[in-house]
Order: sequence, then structure tokens, then C-alpha cells
Amino acid sequence: MTQRIQPAPCLSLLNGVQIPQLGLGTWPMNDAECAVTVAAALQMGYRHIDTAENYENERGVGEGIRNSGVTRREVFVTTKFNRKWHSVDGARQACEASLKRLGLDYIDLLLVHWPNPDQDRYLEAFQGLVKLLEAGVVRAIGTSNFKPAHLQRLFDLGLVPHLNQIQLDPYHLRDDLVALHRERGIVTGAWRPLGCGNAMLADPAITAIAERHGRTSAQIVLRWLVQQGFVATPKSSNPTRMAQNLAIFDFALSDDEMAALGRLDRLDPEMFDADRFGH
Repeated sequence: MTQRIQPAPCLSLLNGVQIPQLGLGTWPMNDAECAVTVAAALQMGYRHIDTAENYENERGVGEGIRNSGVTRREVFVTTKFNRKWHSVDGARQACEASLKRLGLDYIDLLLVHWPNPDQDRYLEAFQGLVKLLEAGVVRAIGTSNFKPAHLQRLFDLGLVPHLNQIQLDPYHLRDDLVALHRERGIVTGAWRPLGCGNAMLADPAITAIAERHGRTSAQIVLRWLVQQGFVATPKSSNPTRMAQNLAIFDFALSDDEMAALGRLDRLDPEMFDADRFGH
């Protein structure tokens, strides 16, 4: 029997749409794994599922939603589209293709996955999102991996994403982006919030706090994120870890603990640079 956990609280996006603060990330699951994991996650209490065209698992996400027994209106679905579709009409085509793969008639949050400044069409891509929002095919729109300079070009046209999803964890603080998001009312989304591999979760500063609270290191990191008002979408297909990741809203970190985690930032030469990487 699936363990049932209280769903995560929601944050308000700029247009008033409510987004659950903790969701299930699905990369790199395939369709078959997604179908099983998404259904289990929703039955457990998750209400936010994060996918993308590039993950090649939207069909599995849709199947999982249908098999979960949870009504569509209770589920918040985020997906993203690739550089191929960076134009006003391309955004529409990308949305239609995602809807078909997901088997849904609307998307809760649609994101431009990477800015791809080498082709310099992300402004048109976002303008296409605005038209989809006006048409009611999507409920909220945003960006992923946009740096301050990319966002500024949107601002210059009077355009503001509802959410910008970025790599963010105690080792990657992204203070410049977080400050800009707060200034503009953009919600910060964190992808790969638990780091890559287990190195960060074994950091003594994190394990000491985890031991003090009787929690896992992953729970401490996720609590650190949501306590700052961020949205996090950790990936797991392990039922125990999925349950642990969602069960972070019944305790709080102290100011000193938050500050200790906020001192762990470090240079990462392998971090993806959105001026050079994208799909």
C-alpha cells in the first residue's frame, strides 16, 4: 500500500496560479519507469510533476497521471521545449506536441528549456508562450536556465516569466539570479536540488544538521530550499526516498542552520553555462 503524505503547500505565481512547492523530477526516467513512478508519487501525495520534451518521457508522465486515480485538476504539470521551437509559432507547435504526448488538454507551466543565445530566438519563443497563455492552453509560463542577461532582454520588452528554473543547491547558490527573481516577483525553481551524485549530501555541514534533526541530508537540503520560498523538483523512483523528500513540511531549520548551508557555495567548472550549452 502506498504511504500517503500531506501534499506540499503552494506558492503564488505572478498571475495568481498556485504551484506546489515540492514536485517530482522525472529526468532521466524513461516512459515505462515514469508511468509507474508518477502514479505512485501522486498516490503518495505529490501534486507537481516536472518533465520536458528533451526527457523523452512525457508519454509516461501522462500515463502515470491517468493511472494514479488523482483528478487532473489536482495535478500541476510542468514541461519544457527545445531550441528547435524558438519562434512564436514554434512555441505553439511545441505545446501541441507536448499535449499530445502527455494526453492532456492543457499544461500548467510551460518553460523555454534553455535560452540558446547562439541562435538568438528565445525572445520570440517567450512571446509565443504569452500567446499560449492568452489562449488558455497553458496556465503559467516561464524559463529555464536563463541568466540575468537573458532575463533582462525579456524585461526590456515588458515580459516577465512566472518562474525561472535553474540549477540551485547549497553548492550552487546563484545569488545574482535569486536576487533578480525576488526583485521582479519571479518564482525560483531548483532543478537537480540534491546535487549530482552523493558528494554534497555527505558534506559534514549538511550531515551535522541532519543528525541534529533526525532527518536525511536530502531532507535538510530540500527544507533549506523551500524555506527560502523556492520550488524544488527532486528526482527519485525509490518509494522510500520519494516519501522522505515530500515529508519536509513538519520541521524548520534555524537561522544559524540556514546560514551554515548558505556558506557552502563553491566554483564548479563542470556546471552548464547557458551561454554555451542548450538543447
